Amino acid sequence: MWLYLVVLLGLWNLLRLFRERQVVSHLQDKHVFITGCDSGFVNLLARQLDRRGMRVLAACLTESGAEELRSKTSDRLETVILDVTKTESVVAATQWVKERVGNRGLWGLVNNAGISTPSGPNEWLTKQDFAKVLDVNLLGMIEVTLSMLPLVRKARGRVVNVSSVMGRVSFFGGGYCISKHGVEAFSDSLRRELSYFGVKVAIIEPGGFKTCVTSSDRLSSSVKMVWDQASSEVKEVYGEKFLSSYLSVINLLDQNCSEDLSLVTDCMEHALTSCHPRTRYSAGWDAKLLFLPVSYLPTFLVDVVVYWTSTKPDKAL
Repeated sequence: MWLYLVVLLGLWNLLRLFRERQVVSHLQDKHVFITGCDSGFVNLLARQLDRRGMRVLAACLTESGAEELRSKTSDRLETVILDVTKTESVVAATQWVKERVGNRGLWGLVNNAGISTPSGPNEWLTKQDFAKVLDVNLLGMIEVTLSMLPLVRKARGRVVNVSSVMGRVSFFGGGYCISKHGVEAFSDSLRRELSYFGVKVAIIEPGGFKTCVTSSDRLSSSVKMVWDQASSEVKEVYGEKFLSSYLSVINLLDQNCSEDLSLVTDCMEHALTSCHPRTRYSAGWDAKLLFLPVSYLPTFLVDVVVYWTSTKPDKAL
């Protein structure tokens, strides 16, 4: 009995491997629009796709970021300035894309633009702190997607949304984890709706990687800032010991982050170029062996582990 199950599992994996190795034809004729290309994952992705001959339309927040990217790529790659939090900027970028793709439509949309700060324990933050992150990571992504969908649908193309392992398990407060949970939910509903039109939607769930968005220096500075702005009552309850421990955890996580961003961009590239892309890609061994398994554990077990391994506030019960 067990032998039959092992054989069936082996055959299934061989079939899956064969299907996933099939590549879409005429890649050199396909346009891909990518947000957040100033740095990080998709800065590398833009260069990868450009080397494969695809027509990359890279959206950057700053002109300096766009200029630096152009200097490292071929003349095929074009850039546009985009602030995903501003409707007029999204509308202008959509018109810019439409002029370039014409009747062929947009083959790929990669939503990556995001921020991780302000960050810290929830009680230290304000509503505006949460809104700042959600406006970029979730609402901005939604507006860009809705604006570009007619072009993607025309090409029967792909939407690739960058989430995080923190979209499965929230290990810290602030808007970042909330936004990534939202990306997961939006992507799921979008995938089911667009399947009727031949459009495929994939979610990228990176583990810990060293990028400017999630650097320990940036996160630590943010935590110190929200601590300084917290009320005297909050500071008295939590105490300086809790702050020091929180910063130590951030530094420890950063030390275990991978510097190999290609582990993420290879997943993105596969989602855009494979005939049979996956619906979810877990990038990094920590995502596959730690965060993904933890997300399937009973909630009370995860809560107990986090509770007993974390520093308690000075006046905790």
